[in-house]
Amino acid sequence: MMEDTFSCTTSGRNIYTINREKKHLFLTHPSLIPHLHPKYTGQVDTADYYARKASYLKEHGYLDGLGHQYDGVITADMVKEELANLKQLVFEVTDACNLRCKYCGYGELYSDFDERRKKMMGFESAKRIIDFLQEIWAESRQRFTNKVLFISFYGGEPLMNMPFIRQVVDYIESLDIKNRKIQYSMTTNAMLLDRCMDYLAEKKFNLLISLDGNEWNNSYRVTPGGENSFRKNVAHVDLLREKYPEYFDTYVNFNAVLHNRNTVDEIFHFIKDRYGKKPHVAPLNTTGIREDKKEEFEKMYRNKVADLEQSEDYEVLVDEMFMDVPAYSEACIFIHQYNGNVYQSYNDLFGKQISHNFIPTGGCIPFARKMFVTVNGKILACERIGQQYGLGTIEADHSIRLSCEEIARLYNQYYDKLRAQCRVCYRSQSCTRCIFTIDRLYALEKVRCPSFEGKEAFAAYVSRNLSFLEEHPKAYERIMEVVLA
Repeated sequence: MMEDTFSCTTSGRNIYTINREKKHLFLTHPSLIPHLHPKYTGQVDTADYYARKASYLKEHGYLDGLGHQYDGVITADMVKEELANLKQLVFEVTDACNLRCKYCGYGELYSDFDERRKKMMGFESAKRIIDFLQEIWAESRQRFTNKVLFISFYGGEPLMNMPFIRQVVDYIESLDIKNRKIQYSMTTNAMLLDRCMDYLAEKKFNLLISLDGNEWNNSYRVTPGGENSFRKNVAHVDLLREKYPEYFDTYVNFNAVLHNRNTVDEIFHFIKDRYGKKPHVAPLNTTGIREDKKEEFEKMYRNKVADLEQSEDYEVLVDEMFMDVPAYSEACIFIHQYNGNVYQSYNDLFGKQISHNFIPTGGCIPFARKMFVTVNGKILACERIGQQYGLGTIEADHSIRLSCEEIARLYNQYYDKLRAQCRVCYRSQSCTRCIFTIDRLYALEKVRCPSFEGKEAFAAYVSRNLSFLEEHPKAYERIMEVVLA
């Protein structure tokens, strides 16, 4: 039997009581604990303040659960609504690349992608998907006016197919897309940046440049001939900053991969000192690793949390990197889920807390964040997931095969494998697990969710986040003002 309410202790020796379903969370005096325990059956001593307080909390439902269910399903209408409100359309411009990064998600360590054949996406495929979405946008109800829609270019190395990018931008600019402000974005290794920077600056591309730190830090990012790409990379980035300083300050950011040849500290200080930017640092992808490469992967992998905690500049990094620090991002989710003051609409202010029937896990509804179109014509919900999870295709004749009904059926089939675990998971109300990061979800009848938490693990999660907020007293205000406002 799951407990709706229980208490935990922080590293500062403070006790908090949490109702995981009603999102009640309060500082608790030790003398109140015996009276809050579900097995406590003693008579209420009216002279005992804490007994009276516990009685009050019980009487007003602070300690009761809501009996949430996890039998919710995705419907075809939900999928269509997300298409109508799409935030980002991502094209895999090419599967060719001018680098051979050792840890690449499309490289020798991984197996969950289509064969790379140095293909270039043709404009007609992109035009057809844009036209397809335009029809949906024109016909369907939208939740916004003048929303930003990102048109993004991904690879491989997208700058290797620059004619395609120019054609797509020209076509987008020729259309009258209602209620949307178009912005362009791209992830690049900067090896061809010197040839393309004039155009990128003119069109105000949001540019994410891959760079793992100094020359040694960057030594997994090599050319086909095995040469470190560092010097050419930074030479082109330096040129971009010199030639277009305002564009660089506003639109250029950096992405780094953490591995056994760098640290968060080294990455952050190199990029911050050289370019005045705070990089996003991501660990190696842990999904889809080939069986015969797991030992090699483990040698290369570096845990971001552990690496940060070992840094002599930990507090400085926590303050500077903010939401790119796992402790900060986890605390943000915790505050959002459990502070009891999050309302989706004004109606929620007057509503009574009731039981809900949730969709399992913490993943998103298909296309709620983006649509990813591969160079082979597959349509996916995201570029970060295995390409075996295609939801539709652009056919050889450029027709679109995308059924909202079939997508809903497929997702619900995946969710059915996880519902039983979600029902007894203490973390179910703050789950962030994407179903597509569960190994072999598509192939196995029964799967184990890596994020499942029993009472003890969840209590540790609560304690960890409250301890972080106690140790960083300005963090709560900063999260509320910068992230959740």
